[in-house]
Amino acid sequence: MAELPMGKGVSAGKIASNVQKKITRAQEKVLQKLGKADETKDLAFEEGVINFNKQLVEGTKLQKDLRAYLAAVKAMHESSKHLYECLDDMYESDWYGKKDVDSLLEDSDLLWTDFHQKLVDHALISMDTYLGQFPDIKARIAKRDRKLVDYDSARHNYAAVNKGKKKEGIKITKPASLLERAAPGWAQGILSAHNVAQTNLTRSQAEEELERAQKVFEEINIDLQEELPSLWNSRVGFYVNTFQSVAGLEEKFHREMGKINQNLNDTLEKLENQDMSSDRTQDANHTLSPGGPPAIPKSPSKAATPNISVTSPTQATWDDDGSQPVCAPAAYPAWDDDGSQPVQGNVNDSTQQAQGCDDDGAQATTESTESVEMPESFLFKVKTMHDYNATDSDELELKAGDVVLVMSYENPEEQDEGWLMGVRESDWVQNKDLGKKGVFPENFTQRM
Repeated sequence: MAELPMGKGVSAGKIASNVQKKITRAQEKVLQKLGKADETKDLAFEEGVINFNKQLVEGTKLQKDLRAYLAAVKAMHESSKHLYECLDDMYESDWYGKKDVDSLLEDSDLLWTDFHQKLVDHALISMDTYLGQFPDIKARIAKRDRKLVDYDSARHNYAAVNKGKKKEGIKITKPASLLERAAPGWAQGILSAHNVAQTNLTRSQAEEELERAQKVFEEINIDLQEELPSLWNSRVGFYVNTFQSVAGLEEKFHREMGKINQNLNDTLEKLENQDMSSDRTQDANHTLSPGGPPAIPKSPSKAATPNISVTSPTQATWDDDGSQPVCAPAAYPAWDDDGSQPVQGNVNDSTQQAQGCDDDGAQATTESTESVEMPESFLFKVKTMHDYNATDSDELELKAGDVVLVMSYENPEEQDEGWLMGVRESDWVQNKDLGKKGVFPENFTQRM
């Protein structure tokens, strides 16, 4: 027969004692199930054990779900990081807000990292600590159950010894009477004293075993009677703290991430507007003039602007031989700021050309002097610096050198940024008609 393995510090006697305890417990449980022996019951403790097991199941599930939540946060962080790294790779260095985008993506990554770490510190670690107390209590509950069986077994053994004392006395008496008959008189007293001593020794051992089993059981039972209700009541505060931590961290994370996303959205909108403006210019096959468009001034007062003659007769002189005409500059009355003192001034180039000589120097046909008013919504004049080919029916076709009378929009809400409304000066002077007015890009022109 193979010997039982013995570890360090474990004697053969200890192993035999443990084996005997297991056998005794098994016998006691069988007797209790068969109804041959009564079992000590503690309904309050049993209810505490039921609550303990329920609390352990709930806590274990919460820990599992919390770990899954943290894994999802980490996975979302990685996915978000890869997505925005893709945006960063595609975002060209000369696009609007490149540095801002780089900074926002870095802030997003740091925010995700901080969110995950704080969830670990304020939720998961406390969750692990909370569940860490259950294994020890569970082991002591199992030990209490074993010690309760030992106590019941010792109690039943003690009761059996006391109950069988009388029967054993009867059994011993009969053979003793035979021995007494056969034995000499001096030996009969010795035999009777021996039987009494054996009976008393068995009873004493059973009593000691009962007291020892009862003491061990009560020590562990009293501790658990205090710990189990306290542990059960602690669950409410723990659940509150855990979910308050998660909710608070989530609220702060989404608030800060919302700011980052809003800033990123604003940057992308400005990039889109810049790109749309560039596309519109490219459709006209022109390069926009450098620099931002000038600010639009307020419309001058019509009362403070005197009527200007833009069709005064051309003044020309001739050489002595009468063969070659020489154009004299056309003159028109100009006024000081207070409108009181006339001074001499020259008309603009376009008006002079219209009223003076032709390009070949021939005498131009002059018109009668008349006073020409600007359109009622006139603001200022601009000179076209580049040709502009209209791409829509409401746009103005322009050639480099054209002078345009800029007017205000009838509905200011219809005005697009970077676009002006106006009519070519030559069309207005000739026809006094606003039917040819249209919109044109401001950065194709220069304010006069």
